[in-house]
Amino acid sequence: MPPIRVAVNVALPQIKKSNFVATVKAVLEQTGLKPEYLELELTENVIINTMEVIKTVTELKSLGVTIAIDDFGTGYSSLSYLKRIPLDRLKIDSSFIQHIQSKDDDEVIIRAIIAIAQNLDLEVIAEGVETQNQLDFLKNNKCNEIQGYYYSKPLSTDEMEKLMKETNKVVT
Repeated sequence: MPPIRVAVNVALPQIKKSNFVATVKAVLEQTGLKPEYLELELTENVIINTMEVIKTVTELKSLGVTIAIDDFGTGYSSLSYLKRIPLDRLKIDSSFIQHIQSKDDDEVIIRAIIAIAQNLDLEVIAEGVETQNQLDFLKNNKCNEIQGYYYSKPLSTDEMEKLMKETNKVVT
């Protein structure tokens, strides 16, 4: 099987531990996983918590780990943090995706998030995509990736391996 990126959610208490970066580094070494295949997902509120957290995120990024902001658009952060933190990806919260073609405000917000991300050289992932209309809107607005039931429900390891072999593609 080709290598695929694995995304792991990280909570504030985890990232604030003094040995968090060392722990991530040790896990990468023990498993042999190349850092570019590990994506750590942090919420906006985790990222902006303190300068200490920003320092930790910077150290993680220097290991080669991918850093993503999960549920983007639902927190209370200042956009100025986007330029101070070494990010790779923004994940648009599913609450915006659910209302594509029913709420113009959500579509405007999605377009704005995509534009901000593109101008900051960040990839954009839309969470919770369930319909062809949602997929078409996101493709037309140049969203990089999607995840959601449109492609697949959550799968066990065996089911995922079978799907990847059958379709010869990776579903994120």
